[in-house]
Amino acid sequence: MSENKMQIDKPEDDKIDEDLYSRQLYVLGKEAMLKMQNSNVLIIGLKGLGVEIAKNVALAGVKSLSLYDPEPVTLQDLSSQFFLSEKDIGEQRAFATSSKLSELNHYVPISIITELSESSLKSFQVIVTTETSLEKQVQINEFAHANNIKFISAATRGLFGQAFIDFGESFTVLDQTGEEPKQGIVSDIEPDGTVTMLDDSRHDLEDGRYVKFSEVQGIERLNDGQLFKIKVLGPYAFKIDFDNSWGTYEKGGIFTEVKVPQTVSFKKLSDQLNDPEYLYSDFAKLDRPPQLHLGFQALHQFQNAHEGQLPKPHHEEDANQLLKLTENLAEQNPSILGEGTEVDSKLIKELAYQAKGDLPAVNAFFGGLVAQEVLKACSGKFNPIKQWFYYDSLESLPDSDRTEETCASINSRYDNQIAVFGLSHIQKIANLKVFLVGAGAIGCEMLKNWALMGLGSGPDGKIVLTDNDSIEKSNLNRQFLFRPKDVGQNKSEVAARAVAEMNPDLVGKIEAKVDKVGPETENIFDNSFWQGLDVVTNALDNIEARAYVDRRCVFFKKPLLESGTLGTKGNTQVVIPRLTESYSSSQDPPEKSIPLCTLRSFPNKIDHTIAWAKSLFQGYFYEAPENVNLYLSQPNYVENILKQSGDAKGTLETISQYLNERPYTFEDCIKWARLQFETKFNHEIQQLLYNFPKDSVTSTGAPFWSGPKRAPTPLEFDVNNEDHFNFVVGGANLLAFIYGLKGDQGEPDKAHYKAVLDTLKIEPFKPRSDVKIQADDNDPDPNANGNDLNDDVIQKLSDSLPPPSSLAGYRLTPAEFEKDDDSNHHIQFIAAASNCRALNYAIETADKQKTKFIAGRIVPAIATTTALVTGLITLELYKVVFGKEKIEDYKNGFVNLALPFFGFSEPIASPQSKYNDKSFDQIWDRFDIDKDLTLQELLDKFEKDEGLAINMLSYGVSLLYASFHPPKKLKDRLPLKLTELIKTVSKKDIPAHESKLIFEICADDKEGEDVEVPYICLHLD
Repeated sequence: MSENKMQIDKPEDDKIDEDLYSRQLYVLGKEAMLKMQNSNVLIIGLKGLGVEIAKNVALAGVKSLSLYDPEPVTLQDLSSQFFLSEKDIGEQRAFATSSKLSELNHYVPISIITELSESSLKSFQVIVTTETSLEKQVQINEFAHANNIKFISAATRGLFGQAFIDFGESFTVLDQTGEEPKQGIVSDIEPDGTVTMLDDSRHDLEDGRYVKFSEVQGIERLNDGQLFKIKVLGPYAFKIDFDNSWGTYEKGGIFTEVKVPQTVSFKKLSDQLNDPEYLYSDFAKLDRPPQLHLGFQALHQFQNAHEGQLPKPHHEEDANQLLKLTENLAEQNPSILGEGTEVDSKLIKELAYQAKGDLPAVNAFFGGLVAQEVLKACSGKFNPIKQWFYYDSLESLPDSDRTEETCASINSRYDNQIAVFGLSHIQKIANLKVFLVGAGAIGCEMLKNWALMGLGSGPDGKIVLTDNDSIEKSNLNRQFLFRPKDVGQNKSEVAARAVAEMNPDLVGKIEAKVDKVGPETENIFDNSFWQGLDVVTNALDNIEARAYVDRRCVFFKKPLLESGTLGTKGNTQVVIPRLTESYSSSQDPPEKSIPLCTLRSFPNKIDHTIAWAKSLFQGYFYEAPENVNLYLSQPNYVENILKQSGDAKGTLETISQYLNERPYTFEDCIKWARLQFETKFNHEIQQLLYNFPKDSVTSTGAPFWSGPKRAPTPLEFDVNNEDHFNFVVGGANLLAFIYGLKGDQGEPDKAHYKAVLDTLKIEPFKPRSDVKIQADDNDPDPNANGNDLNDDVIQKLSDSLPPPSSLAGYRLTPAEFEKDDDSNHHIQFIAAASNCRALNYAIETADKQKTKFIAGRIVPAIATTTALVTGLITLELYKVVFGKEKIEDYKNGFVNLALPFFGFSEPIASPQSKYNDKSFDQIWDRFDIDKDLTLQELLDKFEKDEGLAINMLSYGVSLLYASFHPPKKLKDRLPLKLTELIKTVSKKDIPAHESKLIFEICADDKEGEDVEVPYICLHLD
């Protein structure tokens, strides 16, 4: 095999760079990542689709990535190949692409191979072909199938695309879904094998899954680790087959789902051409895959007959030839379409019209999809596609101006997009004024697509981009516009520079801002800014910001493109004025919170102990020093806190301890941490067992320690126990930080810690009879009245506090939780505290990564899903730009690449309502007023024009008018103009940037009935 290898340093060992891959690790897991790091991948064809696949695979982190594409770069390649520029024209695609591709991930060396022989192919675990003849695909697939090499082929043609997957005759899927194994507490196991859940908790299992049991009493043999295949009986029960002679269920029991590997068999490409198996992408288009299966084969035949050329855009003769070839294939194999089904001539001719098309959006979709299949092939993680996948987005086509003339080449980088949409529609895209909120993973992919499309590059076009975040190392794994040298810089500014380099037409057309979009920046993103936009796109990671942008878009009646990802899951939503509901019209259910009683005393799973440990961190190292600083800086702090709800006594006692018992050396910090270990994991557990001994019973005579309540065991400190030791190390270093002391420099010296701890005297536990512990969340909290303090207690607390004047200028440094810096000891402390508490309650402990994931509320992310989702939302952008007016033209999408699953639906229509026989849109309509009327004039106008009697009028939180107001107040307010009325009532001036004022009204209709009506918008500009 002749090759040109680029010199890139390999990692020293098989360890995973968790700082770089952190978000991806939560999607794939360490086992899958390590398998990927031992896989060599070849990608054939480096046009738009090939480079999308290569980019995503390189970011994910395989052992090596090799490229094959000896064809010369053409100007038209720039339509979708983001790593090429005009200076590369004439150079071989693979060579021109490799240097930019190698910048993405220094752990993935890039090689270029110059021939496709059996000797060169045998070293790869996965081969991906694009831009490859069908005959060559079959030849490579025959070799791959025979040598257990995973094979994928893919192609995009305009708004059409296909993928084929062959992972061999016996491919093992280790984890089909990637979801966390389900676990639950058992309330009963009947002799027939029916297992019911405790407290009507859903088991969330599916038929055919496997579970194992632990802690079952009465049928102890169930605890031996044997796997049981389940049959779901309902949401709260399932059935297993077991020998009922093993015993009779008494109590207890936890079920845990076990992922059992599944073997999947694939057929060769040559067999699947005549007997295809499809994964359907859109259930509204079930008839499409068989038609496109023949159409894409016919395209290969057309190319063979025309020296490799594809049909010319909108060329009727070429389209008819392709149709004839497709009909011949259908006659040769009638089973493909099914008995009595004819070739869809309109669909096949459209495939011919667009065959030369090369669209960034479709390449992004298939680039994400195929790259995920590559990762599945390498790792055995998630279900692969079986075996053909076809997709089209014909709804994205404009309704007019598509002819052979309008779609003809103009010798530009956009020719392959003009071929699909026509020149005038490409010019519309160039002259768009768009606002992109967020420059993270989705933002980077969106900007890349836009740059390739030339969006905003026209004389009237513009892209405004804002993001107030800076680049971190963990971003580099999926936010592909950023490089290691960019870490620490502003995301928006780096992203803007990157895409302007990608397409020089955008130089001077992108405005990068670092402002957060919200009420506090309405002087920056003011009314004139919003009015000047054509489209708004969200690339945000939090619901609050999304909802704010949504409200702005509704108010200014701007289309909003919304999308998001969660691991292998992704969704898209399009919001169109006066057509669809808004983003905020529907909401996800709130997260289920952990009951306080469970958190405080009765945890039964690791999530509970992690939440408890994070709360402990916040209390020790953030809230306590914050309260100390408030005490030292705020006059009358003690008096004020005694008036507030909450544990004032505990707060003041903590302040006293942090000031009177402050450490002066790091050794003091070590001793403090050790004493906290004793308090939390020994003394408090002993106190709990003193209040509720292990043989306690409830008022009904049932065992107290049963069901979700697990009887704990106090821990005896062992410096050689990793969790015990890490609790002391983390606690000591964090305490040193808040007091400004020097902690460990590098790895902790265990011998030094042991020497310090050996000098510490640990007082034995003494139970207290005055300690009250809430036994159940339904019971009243016995400590709820902690603020009922008598004068003696208050005086004693006050006397214990050193006067602030004696500590003038003294302050502590609160530790604000930061999950991604392992050197700050935050996760170390939380993981150790959580695991120690888990050991108390015999709960399985968690590693640092899982603790960081839960405590840091990390959103798992991977580049493949991001690329696919931005491809989908960009296809919706075409529809917005081309003025689609029917709701059925638009699609909201949901995908899960792990399963894999694709679901598309029409957006929900905006709700309608009426008053006095006048219909209005509940979301998008309002009463617009262009003159600053007096209050009396406003009331009269609505009575006359709308038949509405306004009985209340408000602006923000100010009630400006109410029919029940006293006559004098009404007399004073009725002559005032609305702007004067606002100033009079609110006692505040209207902000200078505010040119549109919103008034909410309550009104009665002509029948005197209270009716729902739109709000009023007063335009001052």
